Amino acid sequence: MNCREGCGACCIAPSITSPIPGMPQGKPAGVACIHLAPDRRCRIFHSPERPAVCAAFMADEQVCGNSGEEALQILTWWEQATAC
Repeated sequence: MNCREGCGACCIAPSITSPIPGMPQGKPAGVACIHLAPDRRCRIFHSPERPAVCAAFMADEQVCGNSGEEALQILTWWEQATAC
């Protein structure tokens, strides 16, 4: 599965503990990454500065569902279910 254009759920729902350019402490769950553009596309998608955790994320129907809204719900649930 390819990423759904205009989704951005993976840039909002999960917490990211590794540094992100402009966000040296990472980002908390539910907060949009500062690199998420208004059209909900990653501005640093092809940049070598993109965090490894972001580059490793692979779109999958089980995680992304059938819409951006469903992806946000699923990823939010996963984040809450795996929070320490």
